[in-house]
Amino acid sequence: MLIKLFGRLSPTLLVFFSLSLQAEERIIALSPSINEIIYALGAGDEMVGNIEYCNYPKKALKIPKVGGYFSPSLEKIIALKPSIVVMESNNYKLSQQLDKLDIKSKIVDIDTLESIKTSIVALGKIFDREKNATDIVGDINSGLDALKNIVKDKKILMVIGHNTSLNRQIFVAGQNLYFDDIIKESGNQNAFQTTRKGQPILNMENIIATNPDIVILLSPYIKEKGLTKKELLEPWKSLPINASKKNSIYIIDKIYAGIPSDRLVYFLEDFREILNDYKINLLQN
Repeated sequence: MLIKLFGRLSPTLLVFFSLSLQAEERIIALSPSINEIIYALGAGDEMVGNIEYCNYPKKALKIPKVGGYFSPSLEKIIALKPSIVVMESNNYKLSQQLDKLDIKSKIVDIDTLESIKTSIVALGKIFDREKNATDIVGDINSGLDALKNIVKDKKILMVIGHNTSLNRQIFVAGQNLYFDDIIKESGNQNAFQTTRKGQPILNMENIIATNPDIVILLSPYIKEKGLTKKELLEPWKSLPINASKKNSIYIIDKIYAGIPSDRLVYFLEDFREILNDYKINLLQN
């Protein structure tokens, strides 16, 4: 039937029809970051499944959910008949299961700056959105360039979470995340240095020992937790560290603060504003 149909089409229409068939995808994204990147690339209309917490853009909320970040359901994935499932390395075992079922999977790394950009380009190629991928990476690089020569050689501590007391475990960005790369790109240094690859967890004594010049609290769920910025800032004010003495403790409370996707450019803008504010305060004092 297809042979007869193709025989009646002009060469131009035949090529167009063939490309249309090849372009159709049924995509499942197994992390919020991957979900956002796919939409930013312009392939969101081909998304048939994602996971909980995939809430941006708003269209992503209506996509069928196949489970959580660490617990996607193989049965739900199979039921959606995907042509490709895109995931991070935490789902490696699932990738092996899908391969045995002849379901294509793609694992991407999005922990460092370089891996984020590389993954955007790779997905752009897979979904035939290479121009869009190039533009996104270009915007990220421009955002990084804008961080340079504002302040230099300052120790910056990025704290992840919503601590109202510093007596508890305090999660910070170590050398295994893109936050560290961003700090370096700005000409400054991560206040906490470690060779460990796991998630750094500090206590109050550790924080005092790092003596950061700038502290940035990454707290995207303030409203959901019923907290205020004042409550998060209060325990830091009395610490004997440079950041407290210079009143250089900041909060980034946007959801995108912890999502390595195309929206990284917004985080870079927030970070640039913090560096500029710190510079102004230095000049005034």
